[in-house]
Amino acid sequence: MALRTITPRIMRFPCAIAALLLPLAISSAQSRPTPMPRDPIRGLLPSVPAVRGPLQLRVVHPQPGALIEAQDSTFVFGSAGSGDAEVRVDGRPVRVAPNGAWLAWVPLPPEATFALTVEARRGIDSTRLVLPMRRDRAFVVPTARVWIDTTSFEPRGRLWRMAGAEVALRVRAAPGARLTLRFADGTRVPLVPSGEAASRADGVLAFDGDTARRRTVVAADRYAGRVVARAVGAHPGELLELAPPTSAAGNVRLEAVIGSDTARALWPLQMALLDSLPQVVRLDDDPRATGTTDSMTVGRAVRGGSYHWFLHTGTRALLVGRQEDDALLQLSAGQEVWVPMSDVQPLPRGLPRPRAVIGSPALKPGARSLVLRVPWTMPVPVQVVESAGGLRLLFHAAEGDIDWIRYGGTDPLVARVHWQQLQTDLLAVDIELNEPLWGWRTRVTDGDFVLEVRRPPRIDRVRPLAGRTIVVAPGHPPLGATGPTGLREAEANLGVALLLAPMLRRAGAKVLLTRTTDTTVALADRVPFAERADADLLLSIHNNALPDGVEPFANSGTSVFYNRMAGLDLAMRVQESLSASLGVRALGVAQGDLALVRGTWVPSILTEGLFMMIPEHEAALRTRAGQLRYARGVFDGVQRFLRRTALRSGQRE
Repeated sequence: MALRTITPRIMRFPCAIAALLLPLAISSAQSRPTPMPRDPIRGLLPSVPAVRGPLQLRVVHPQPGALIEAQDSTFVFGSAGSGDAEVRVDGRPVRVAPNGAWLAWVPLPPEATFALTVEARRGIDSTRLVLPMRRDRAFVVPTARVWIDTTSFEPRGRLWRMAGAEVALRVRAAPGARLTLRFADGTRVPLVPSGEAASRADGVLAFDGDTARRRTVVAADRYAGRVVARAVGAHPGELLELAPPTSAAGNVRLEAVIGSDTARALWPLQMALLDSLPQVVRLDDDPRATGTTDSMTVGRAVRGGSYHWFLHTGTRALLVGRQEDDALLQLSAGQEVWVPMSDVQPLPRGLPRPRAVIGSPALKPGARSLVLRVPWTMPVPVQVVESAGGLRLLFHAAEGDIDWIRYGGTDPLVARVHWQQLQTDLLAVDIELNEPLWGWRTRVTDGDFVLEVRRPPRIDRVRPLAGRTIVVAPGHPPLGATGPTGLREAEANLGVALLLAPMLRRAGAKVLLTRTTDTTVALADRVPFAERADADLLLSIHNNALPDGVEPFANSGTSVFYNRMAGLDLAMRVQESLSASLGVRALGVAQGDLALVRGTWVPSILTEGLFMMIPEHEAALRTRAGQLRYARGVFDGVQRFLRRTALRSGQRE
């Protein structure tokens, strides 16, 4: 199971999407009986060996006391120690594989705290485990006529905004109520039904194939409003610190009324106004000068959301807001981005808004790449946008003073470079290419912004892997999924990688592995490792898991992730071959915000071959035969991709 980087220094599972689910009232689906699950697709996988031994009941997931982030049902799996055992979860029979592994899909009770009972029996022997559980952020609709969900306040905590800025407010409360937000100075702000969906259900939407669960249901208990930013419970004007409330007079109260019934709650919010003069800041992801970072600040459209901007150290922008440890920057008119507050360095007060003048770009062809240098008067935010025909550089807070564009000679890779002023503070430079995009990277050097476009390799149609440098990265440790009988994903991934490497080498490729033993390799080191090796491809090998609440029998199979456009066709070819080689259903190709595929210089994919929680999948990954099928699928897909690339471009070594 792949790791996703949340900040350059923090990691988590990409499949833990259920952690983003909004609090939900528990549906009536809990009371419906759960049918016995369908057998998972076994296809060409090796048969599960029969194991006969003592009765040893083990639950791998969930662990006692775990937080279950699911609405009405979830999976439970583990081992009974022997394939002839009988297993029940909360009284419901569970299919047991020949090696004693089992996987159950069970309904959950409505309570916020509950227990699951797992029993195993063989003959006169029996054993039983009781697992206490909690539902994270669970909200059960009160029986009262009028109520307020105090866990749903948004925003909450400490907030900074510019004077005159609007602040959006959202809350969950009893349907049909009249909601009023009351400030200490007597200001009243009505909140009205928002017409929003009952749940974002990210985990379900991303990983559940059941279309019935994808329906958007408008919730009658979602309310929204807006207020002009004001000082609330804090001293105004402080950028780096927000003083605690001086008294209860700064409290903000929400009132919900239905007829003669009223519910009241304190909205946990402190708000301060930033100085009316623009605050210019400089970005730096290494303020202590350790030299251990990538000199990039990541930006998000939504707080805590996926990465979308990658801003070089030294970039100047305008600070327009802050919420807790996230800063809100204005890149250009109408374009704002959230970045870590730790990367923000305030510059002296009174500096004018950042505005760069972009000078005449110049191309310099090289043997391995094409370099475009763009002079500017100051470093401002730049976004690189990929397209089927090339790249677009978006310079925010920038104006063009471009007299000419120098091509530096005739180069077959580039078709045309041109620019346009999209708006008064947004300039675009477009690089149109004659060949598919293979890789690119950016840097700031000697006062210029530099884009380097990688030349596609020359590929032999007959032996497409000959001369190619390929980095294979077995996923994990640390972390990773675990199967019902205890197989760690890191072990399975390494087994597949050690069989894939010689296949690629025999076909003429130079292969480098990020690890060859069961040792930890830092996630942040793997993409730079491939770049230093000047690899043609980066292949990250994983096996999958699901977030709580997604039915595993209907949603397991192969999938391949990519992020950058250069990896899309590679992902498609590997997905086709991998599914055929393993004989399991194809879940398809997906673009993912995953650290191993976000690199821009090396076309990269992340394969999720099998599911660790499925007993038949785990058993196959314990065998050389199952690992060979996985490795063969990846090998065939890579070879097909390279051959297709050579045919499309008419290449031959």
